Amino acid sequence: MGQTITEKILAANCGKKVVVAGEFIEPKVDICLSNDVTAPLAIKEFLKTGKKHVFDKNKIALVMDHFTPNKDIKSAENVKFVRDFAKKEKIKLYYEGGNVGIEHALLPERGIVVPSDVVIGADSHTCTYGALGAFSTGVGSTDVGACFATGKVWLKVPQSIKFILKGKLNKWVSGKDLILYIIGQIGVDGALYKTMEFTGEVIKKLKMSDRFTIANMAIEAGAKSGIFPVDKITLDYVSNRALRKFKVYESDKDAHYINIIERDCSTIYPQVSLPFLPSNAKAVKSMKKIYINQVVIGSCTNGRIEDLRVAASILKGKKVNNNVRTIIIPATPQVYADALKEGLMKVFIDAGAIISAPTCGPCLGGHMGVLADGEKCVSTTNRNFVGRMGNTKSELFLASPAVAAASAVKGYIADPNNI
Repeated sequence: MGQTITEKILAANCGKKVVVAGEFIEPKVDICLSNDVTAPLAIKEFLKTGKKHVFDKNKIALVMDHFTPNKDIKSAENVKFVRDFAKKEKIKLYYEGGNVGIEHALLPERGIVVPSDVVIGADSHTCTYGALGAFSTGVGSTDVGACFATGKVWLKVPQSIKFILKGKLNKWVSGKDLILYIIGQIGVDGALYKTMEFTGEVIKKLKMSDRFTIANMAIEAGAKSGIFPVDKITLDYVSNRALRKFKVYESDKDAHYINIIERDCSTIYPQVSLPFLPSNAKAVKSMKKIYINQVVIGSCTNGRIEDLRVAASILKGKKVNNNVRTIIIPATPQVYADALKEGLMKVFIDAGAIISAPTCGPCLGGHMGVLADGEKCVSTTNRNFVGRMGNTKSELFLASPAVAAASAVKGYIADPNNI
């Protein structure tokens, strides 16, 4: 029997010809990632091992993105602790201050992750890198600490579900709408400890930004990872960025899948996930008016230049509603610079939006847009659990940049087709 792309990547990093779903393995890790929230614990666990140095100073990425710039004394102390460790160990991939971007946008942009890598990170949305044809997954800080010492991770080979997306996308439908729709169909545990492999004619035409968005939210269906085949679009993205040589794998025609799910995407319209689960997804055109207090456009899910272009195309020549704080967060310094060069920042400022430095910020209720009691927010982030963006009595609605921008103008959750 043939193997999936996931099985081939894991087998290669184990030095094996074949691995099978359900097998416990210890593959070598190509990139081990942590941030200002999770790295301190990982470092403390590493220090307990008694190892004098990390396994490879060039394969560890430490990205101070969650509370940047430091929002309080505790966050400042966390960053100082990680910075001191990075200097001691001569960690090459350390990012802080003006050099920092949201980790899952920054690493692909800098060519740090390449196809067929095995990537682990002490952040659940590490699955983003599956868009590049890598096996990437979120783990706990303890696992990252162990990896700092050994360069390996212990895991079970996941079964795979193949998603075949067919048809033609409707106007304003993006990768965010596709993944919200899929999660709405299969539920938050519909791919529990599985790899979600995305294929089909729709996937072949998707921009990398949309692929990153889809892979990023695989965890919201309970998946261990999401992954895309490497094609010309992938290689065009990677070719001028990759810091290392890489090999490309593809799934065999006779590879085994625990399930194969086909969807006609021509029936999918812009989506919104209502509180308090990403799976509570509905077509925005079917919703009643829900008035809002805040819009956030950014995050590791939708903070790339393509996302800002979509938002700007709707906001150009308009003003955001007086009742709606509208916060724009470019995912990386490069995205910020590109948006400035293209005139997008002027569009946002003229519309009355607030522009933030790259940060995770409000996504986890950290800063730069924390919600008060009873407030409602439309956000391009990836989770809308109770209290995710602040007060436990606030409400968070997940959507694409198009829906978020349209809602900012209207003052309520709005269909971008009617703006």
